[in-house]
Amino acid sequence: MAVDFPITTYFTAIFIISRLMSIIGISKPWNISPKFLTLEIAGKLSVDPSAIESASQDFGHIVKAIPEAVLYPSSAEDIATLVKLSYNSLVPFSIAAKGHGHSVRGQAMANNGVVVDMASMKKHRNGSGIRISSDGCYADIGGEQLWIDVLNATLERGLAPVSWTDYLYLTVGGTLSNAGISGQTFRYGPQISNVYEMDVITGTADFHTCSPEKNSELFYAVLGGLGQFGIITRARIPLEPAPKRVKWVRMLYNDFSAFTRDQELLISINGRKDNNALDYLEGSLMMDQGSPDNWRSSFFPPADHPKIMSLITEHRIIYCLEVVKHYDDQTKSTVDKELQQLLKGLSYTPGLMFEKDVLYAEFLNRVRSGELKLKSQGLWDVPHPWLNLFIPKSQIADFNDGVFKGIVLERSITTGPVLLYPMNRKKWDDRMSAVIPDEEIFYTVGILHSSGFDDWEAFDDQNKEIMQFCDKAGIGVKQYLPHYTAKEEWIQHFGSKWKTFQQSKHQFDPKMILSPGQRIFNNN
Repeated sequence: MAVDFPITTYFTAIFIISRLMSIIGISKPWNISPKFLTLEIAGKLSVDPSAIESASQDFGHIVKAIPEAVLYPSSAEDIATLVKLSYNSLVPFSIAAKGHGHSVRGQAMANNGVVVDMASMKKHRNGSGIRISSDGCYADIGGEQLWIDVLNATLERGLAPVSWTDYLYLTVGGTLSNAGISGQTFRYGPQISNVYEMDVITGTADFHTCSPEKNSELFYAVLGGLGQFGIITRARIPLEPAPKRVKWVRMLYNDFSAFTRDQELLISINGRKDNNALDYLEGSLMMDQGSPDNWRSSFFPPADHPKIMSLITEHRIIYCLEVVKHYDDQTKSTVDKELQQLLKGLSYTPGLMFEKDVLYAEFLNRVRSGELKLKSQGLWDVPHPWLNLFIPKSQIADFNDGVFKGIVLERSITTGPVLLYPMNRKKWDDRMSAVIPDEEIFYTVGILHSSGFDDWEAFDDQNKEIMQFCDKAGIGVKQYLPHYTAKEEWIQHFGSKWKTFQQSKHQFDPKMILSPGQRIFNNN
């Protein structure tokens, strides 16, 4: 897609802005100061059909919202200029920052507004998008940068962040606007718990540097704030020495109680500096649809597939516990003993433990090979009616009985990965906007469907049935990457945080300009 547009005259700039005004549906000119009708900002706005089409869809391929223009910024100032243009207009237009477009329900779209293509910033950073401090304690990272690029840049210095997502082709600003979770969360907290400071452009076009000590209200509001209060243009992320390799283990269970008991035991050792703790823990379901391996990674030896499939056939669902222990040259001689001690006494099915030894970067980027395989088969750019939930520990057994052994098995349509693993609430900061259950231990559930364009509604109906079951059973579920269509649902979602969330919106984006695709304060 072209990014640079040949705009050479002031009249063409006026045409672009006028076109933007007319197609947004404003019958009379905005009250715009001439200083905003600059060649610089106008030349970075596109109404090209291919640009509009790209900005009107996302990874979910379920929602389509057509913007009236796309901004390809070369600097944070370009974004601030656009926001100020809207803020000072008689009829403000909506603005959505789009990173890698990995939303599944149109959260990064702006129907009849302007989408900011954050990736455009990378082309103008001149190598400054990821800057590591001289002492190696942190990295200053542009909000548009992908986590895979952060990994590669920091590894060159023998360093790395400690909290990741399973999929690394996501932007820093995007994951920090949600939470950023993975198997490291039980120990290091979500990615939003690993930020020193940020640069943010608010809905009033103000440019703020914020941290726990400076502009703290904005800092905590933006982290997990679903893009409602500002656009993240820089984040300062702490770094630690990176390991070289990992011991990667998977164990299979046919008993759900034993599976969750062992998970909770393992995450109870969770000190950030505790050398005896695991570095990663996730769980998942294996059902009688498809291969024991899924697109996220190939792990089990082919020779063991018949044994695993036999177990799945017998029990219909078995549970996989997945753990990782890092090591380097100094700990190479002790890692096996430490891992054996941690896993001693666990109640997995005898003979069904499997181990790999891989490079640290290979483990973190494990989803990539599956992505490329699906792309080659034309199975990546398809609908993804995903459902991501947080479930209190006290109700996870009820959820397993009612949802996994009930709804999911009864419908027998779930073929994608289904994740299930616990986290520790104390690793989260309640001052942030992200919403989690009240209990000290809660589980994340990710039902990661892929479907055809003609049958995604069946998966969506299953998602609705799951949510209805939770409501009827009194399960205190919270959606991660939430999607609601009514204000009342959002109020219920945020609970005790709603009043603060609403106040922050009025303070930092009073004209409701930012992130309309979340449909929290508007339903268009």
